[in-house]
Amino acid sequence: MAIGNRIRFFRKRKGMKQKELGEALGFTLKTSEVRMTQYESEARTPKEDMIRQMAYFFNVSPAALKVPDIDTYIGLMHTLFALEDMYGLTVDNIDGCTCLRLKPNPEIGKEFVNVGEMLDAWQKQAALYREEKITKEDYDDWRYNYPAKDSSGKWAHVISQELSDMLAEEMKNG
Repeated sequence: MAIGNRIRFFRKRKGMKQKELGEALGFTLKTSEVRMTQYESEARTPKEDMIRQMAYFFNVSPAALKVPDIDTYIGLMHTLFALEDMYGLTVDNIDGCTCLRLKPNPEIGKEFVNVGEMLDAWQKQAALYREEKITKEDYDDWRYNYPAKDSSGKWAHVISQELSDMLAEEMKNG
């Protein structure tokens, strides 16, 4: 989740309008809403001191606002927390093992179904690998070429963003 989305998420969690947040952070009446709109739309990125100020205001870690760096353990944790907010990912304990689960959340809606189906396809490939029905190379080929190599049928035929954009432009131009 990008920083603008995180700012919007925490602002809404506090039940605030952009202008109210901007004023609470010290921006003038004239600039408060514009500045928050710029941050949330990512037309402008808040500087480190502003991120710390927002984090203090929201009573969260600055890492909760930033785009997580998944190459660090803290960044990975904040990525998982964002996935909880966005897709309903939860942590659980099943048979003494800590695991991640997707639980239906009416606020999330259709995204849950899509992510759940994608994870089901992944789980099936992982099971084939664990059961030695496919090689590590086959499993890696599936993962690193997803969704093109997904044989579940649902995601294998998803067109690229570039092709989608080109088709949309062609349809617009008639």
